[in-house]
Amino acid sequence: MKQNNKIIFYFFGLLLLFNGGFMLLASLLSVIYNDGVTQPLVLSGVSTLCVGFLLMILSKNHTKEMSKRQGYMVVTFGWIVMALSGTLPYLFTGTITNFTNAFFETISGYTTTGATILNDIEVLPKGILFWRSLTHWIGGMGIIVLAIAILPLLGIGGMQLFAAEAPGPGTDKLHPRITDTAKRLWLIYFGYTAAETLFLKLAGMSFFDALNHSMSTLSTGGFSTKNASLAHWNDTPLIQYIVVLFMFLAGTNFVLSYFGFKANFSKIYKDEEFKLYGKFVIVFTVITALVMYYNSVFSTASSFNHPLVFGEIEACLRHALFQVVAIVTTTGFVSADFLHWPYFLVVFFFGLMFLGGSSGSTSGGVKVVRHLVLIRNGFLEFKRALHPNAVLPVRYNSKTISGDIVFNVLGFFMLYMLSFIIGALGFAFVGLDFESAIGVAASSLGNVGPALGEFGPAQNFYEMPQIGKWWAAFLMLIGRLELFTVLILLTPFFWGKS
Repeated sequence: MKQNNKIIFYFFGLLLLFNGGFMLLASLLSVIYNDGVTQPLVLSGVSTLCVGFLLMILSKNHTKEMSKRQGYMVVTFGWIVMALSGTLPYLFTGTITNFTNAFFETISGYTTTGATILNDIEVLPKGILFWRSLTHWIGGMGIIVLAIAILPLLGIGGMQLFAAEAPGPGTDKLHPRITDTAKRLWLIYFGYTAAETLFLKLAGMSFFDALNHSMSTLSTGGFSTKNASLAHWNDTPLIQYIVVLFMFLAGTNFVLSYFGFKANFSKIYKDEEFKLYGKFVIVFTVITALVMYYNSVFSTASSFNHPLVFGEIEACLRHALFQVVAIVTTTGFVSADFLHWPYFLVVFFFGLMFLGGSSGSTSGGVKVVRHLVLIRNGFLEFKRALHPNAVLPVRYNSKTISGDIVFNVLGFFMLYMLSFIIGALGFAFVGLDFESAIGVAASSLGNVGPALGEFGPAQNFYEMPQIGKWWAAFLMLIGRLELFTVLILLTPFFWGKS
C-alpha cells in the first residue's frame, strides 16, 4: 500500500466512527422505549467504533493530500463501507436475518431510495425503526460532507471529496472554505428536520412518528414507520400537506434556502432552475388531479382507504400533489397506489421518475437543471441548423454556460439512459416481467422507491430474487452518486498510470 493511500483507510475509519456513533444513538432511543433490542444495538455500535478506531490507528501516518482519483475512491467505497457496517443493527437484533436483505435495506437507506424488503414494518422495535430513518438522514446530505462538516481534519482534499460526491453541473459555494459550506448546509438540514418534527407533532402524529418521517422527508428517502406509509394518515390532510411542503423544500437547492434565511429573496425568484421546478410541480399536479377527478379514481378498488375528508375535489388535488412531489423529489412516500389509477397516470408517473429535484438538494434523479440545459440546447440546435455560422451559447441564470458543461450534461443523460436500459435488462434476466423490470430500474437508478408491476407503491421488494437485490443496490449507488463517481472506477484508465 502506498503511503498516500493510507488517507483512504483513514477516512473509512472516520466514517465508521460516525456510523457507530449513530448506532449508539439508536440504542439510546431503544432504552427510552424499552423495546428489547438495546444490547444488540450497543454491540453493533461498539463493533463499528472499534473497527473505525483500528483503521484510523493503522493509517495515522498518512500525508494530508488527496488526489482527485483518491477522492472518487473514498466517496464510492466510503458509501459501501458505511452500507456494510450499517447492516449490523439488523443482523445483530435478528430483525433481518439474511445478509442480502440487510444490505439491500441499508443501501436503500443511505442512498435515500426508500425501497424496503420488510413485510411488516409496524412490528419492528423502535430502535430499529429509528436506525432505518437515521440511514436516510445520514445519506441525505452525504456521508462525506458530514465528515467534513464535523471533523475537518484534512485542510487539503476536502474540495475533492465534495466534488466527487456532488458532481452536478453547478455547485454554488456559500463560503470559500468547503468545511464552512458543509456546516451551513447541515445547519439548514437540521433546522428543517426539527421544524417538520414540531409541525407533524402538532398536526397529530406521535413524537416518534414525527421525528422518523421528518428525517425521511428532508433526506427525500421515503422510509415510513407504517406499512401504509403516509396513506396511514389519509384521514388527516394537514399531515400530508406538511409533508408535501417539506418534500418540496428538500427537493429545492439548499443554497436557495440559505439565501432565503438571509432574506436575499431575489436570488430565489431569479433562479431559473427553481422556477422550472415549481412550474413542473404545478403543471403535473393539475394534469394528475384532472385525470383523477374525471375518472373517479376513489370509487374504484384500491390498496388504501381514501376518506374524502373535504370532498372529492380536495382529495384529488391533495393526492395528486402528494404523489407528484413525492416522485419528482424522489422521496417515494405513498398516499395512494397509483397503479390502480388510469394507465395514463401510471405511464405519467413512470416518466416523472426520470425528472429529479433541483441540483444541490437531497433528491436523486437527473435533476431539473440538467433538463433545463438539455431543453435549451435542443432548441438552439434548430437555430444552429438555420444559422450555422452564428454563435449561440446556452444560457442559465443570465450567464453563458461553457461548452464543457453542456457536453457533460449531454454525456450524463446518455449514460443515465444507457444505465437504465442495462439495468432493466439485468432485472429481466433474473426473471422480472417487463413492467416490473423497467419500473425497478427507473426507481433504483433515480432513488425513487416505489416502482411498477410487482413492486408498486403498495408492495415491497422481499420477493425479488437475491441477485436482483444486489443489482438494484448497485443501481441505487450509482444513481445516488450521479453515475460518473462510481462508473469511473470501472474504467481501465482510472487504475492506469496517470
